[in-house]
Amino acid sequence: MVVDIFIPCFIDQVYPETGFNMVKVLEKLGCEVHYNPNQTCCGQPAYNAGFVKEAQTVVHKFLADFAHPDRYIVAPSASCIGMIRNAYNDIITDPAKRKTYYPIQKNAFEFTEFLTDVLEVDHIPGARFEAVATYHDACSALRECGIREAPRRLLSKVEGLTLVEMEGTEICCGFGGTFSVKFQAISAGMAEQKIDHATHTQAQYLISTDASCLMHLDGYIQKHRKNIQTIHIADVLASGW
Repeated sequence: MVVDIFIPCFIDQVYPETGFNMVKVLEKLGCEVHYNPNQTCCGQPAYNAGFVKEAQTVVHKFLADFAHPDRYIVAPSASCIGMIRNAYNDIITDPAKRKTYYPIQKNAFEFTEFLTDVLEVDHIPGARFEAVATYHDACSALRECGIREAPRRLLSKVEGLTLVEMEGTEICCGFGGTFSVKFQAISAGMAEQKIDHATHTQAQYLISTDASCLMHLDGYIQKHRKNIQTIHIADVLASGW
């Protein structure tokens, strides 16, 4: 299985170890992993802020950077994959560009759904994480990509991990990109609710598919000194071996 990995902005700039851990898991499962160092952004920040023309420039670059129609594109971010699958339909208007886009749209997968839906694995051999954890459904994963069971299935097979469902797991964490900047008070209130639900489970860790959610929630945790840590699912699946 030949895979092109896409590394989102938050992973590249804030959590690079998560990207390395994704590669570690993919290679363990026999994938041939390729990384194009020319890649940048999927265009989501500009698009969500209403700058469609500027986003179009970034999107066309993305198409050029991932110009292998026979390869899967895997990213540790449902947010970016949701952008590629859905918003690109509105952004790409040129017929020639659309021909380039359709194979990319078909082959783009969030990390956990690629493991379960394409590689058809339900566990990572040797994965071990001694902890009690709860899981947060990122909005893009759940609503744009339809991902709910794949992460839980993989986590349920991690040795030593006890997964406890929290109340309101499908409720937004409050990040929402520029939403957290434009509506800071609302965003912080949503983070407070999410962390209250998470800590009520007595979990040591809060796991998700999206670093953007985790970064937002970790900011609240650090500021208010809550007794819980955030961790990306790729880091959990790569642990213990």
